[in-house]
Amino acid sequence: MTERFPLSTHKRPLTRRRVLGASALGVAATGAAVAGGTGLLSAASAATFGYSDDGRNYVVDTGSSLVFKVSKTTGDLTSLVYKGKEYQGYGGRNSHVESGLGASTVTVRKSGPVVLIKVVHGAITQWYAARSGQNNVYLWTDKKDASFTATRYIVRLKPGMFPNTGPDSWIETSDKIIEAGDVWKRADGTTHSKHYSGKRTIDYDHVGFTTGSVGLWLVRSNHEKASGGPFYRSLLRHSNDKGAGLYEILHYNEAQTEAERFGLQGPYVLSFTDGGAPSSALFHDRLDTGWVDGLGITGWVGAAGRGRVAGVGLKGMDAAYPYTVGFANADAQYWAKAAAGTGAYSCKGMLPGTYTMTVYKGELAVHTGSVKVTAGAVTSLHSLTITGDPSTAKAVWRLGDWDGTPGEFKNAKLMTYAHPSDGRAAKWTGNVTIGAGGEAASFPAYMWKDVNNGVLVYFKLTKAQAAVAHTLRVGVTDAFAGGRPRVSVNDWVSAIPTAPTQPGTRSLTTGSYRGNNHSFIFNVPSSAWKTDTTQYNVLKLDIVSGSGGSAYLSAGTSFDCVDLLA
Repeated sequence: MTERFPLSTHKRPLTRRRVLGASALGVAATGAAVAGGTGLLSAASAATFGYSDDGRNYVVDTGSSLVFKVSKTTGDLTSLVYKGKEYQGYGGRNSHVESGLGASTVTVRKSGPVVLIKVVHGAITQWYAARSGQNNVYLWTDKKDASFTATRYIVRLKPGMFPNTGPDSWIETSDKIIEAGDVWKRADGTTHSKHYSGKRTIDYDHVGFTTGSVGLWLVRSNHEKASGGPFYRSLLRHSNDKGAGLYEILHYNEAQTEAERFGLQGPYVLSFTDGGAPSSALFHDRLDTGWVDGLGITGWVGAAGRGRVAGVGLKGMDAAYPYTVGFANADAQYWAKAAAGTGAYSCKGMLPGTYTMTVYKGELAVHTGSVKVTAGAVTSLHSLTITGDPSTAKAVWRLGDWDGTPGEFKNAKLMTYAHPSDGRAAKWTGNVTIGAGGEAASFPAYMWKDVNNGVLVYFKLTKAQAAVAHTLRVGVTDAFAGGRPRVSVNDWVSAIPTAPTQPGTRSLTTGSYRGNNHSFIFNVPSSAWKTDTTQYNVLKLDIVSGSGGSAYLSAGTSFDCVDLLA
């Protein structure tokens, strides 16, 4: 059992006199009274681990170089003082879960080398913890229902603390807004937005800023209660001339493919360093959380209550691609990278339950199954043979490859950190001739009804090929406003296909091509082909939909692969 200690057993409430004393000792002052939540501790008290009450906030001294404050009324993080310098706050706003919870019940207790703050507001309970001698703030978010539309924690930082660089930075005083109030274009034609992180969840352990001598990082949680899977892209940080932000996104509606999960998420960690990356001990798959077990955090499941899945390997892999094994059910999600060559994988720290197991080639699901996880046990799986890779089908020709991404196509890589109108983008229009070389690089990664509709693909068939019907497959990764391809071959025109389920947001302009991978199948009759084998057949792709706006917000889709089967 943890025990609440009376305030008198810790530091006395801070006073203006003590703050002025700190300034007189040469500690940099913030220019604000302690009562406002931005004052500094004296040099002497900065080395004392514990908490105090300044009237408006609980003040936590980590016993190292970090002192932070949490509002007693809202649970906002109101101050982050590292080595005497205040980092928290821009635009008069604090750091907080969601966009701020408002009036909340906030309590604090000390349990040995840990100070724990609990914030309760309706369906959300937010936790903050400090460990003695560490320059870290540990955070958890427990969300029980959908009364809040998103789940995030945002750390708001003062302007000028870190360099304002990168695709997720902009200059409000000179850049021009071009879309939805959050996409900016600079005079040099480059585009910038908080959405342009360029990273999938599987790609990063931490995100942050550094000056070279001071680093501030947010180490993500394992995202077991988040949504979207290992390849989900979301905003991670932003900076501008008015401030900066770091995000832990647990559920976000932008480009979302899954239903929201509920329950405890964390820990995720706000970590100060002397400029370098945060300690690898904080990374989500190596986080030592045994110290959390006795704290009484609601919804916490320690190592003893979790299981592991271990697979011998995968057969039938394409050596040109990485493979990932994902596990998901309504309550949790996990993933593990498969070893190159053997395909062996191991996923630890999983909550008990039955999961759908999905093997991904790149980002394309090529095998599914079911697996049961038991607390304290290892579920061992024999080698799995991959049978669902569409690339194994023999094709007359193929544009790109089946990997769940538009990566081989024109502008694809740029689109993960830029707007389609970016000055660095190649023209979205342009046709392709099979056999001319560089076909995939000439084919647009995205197509919009109002931008580059009607892309043409020229190809020849042999006499034998032209004598029979063929299947044309068009694979897509995402779509906006119900956009989907309708095809014609010479004089033959396909029916309009049904739109598959896709995210209902403007994914294609916010750095994500990731939706629900879908294959459109068109059965082209032999009567459609040119009988003269010296002539080119012409495939035309049009985007159809009755929805959408104009230009890059018209109905559109992103491509995975286009092929004509033999």
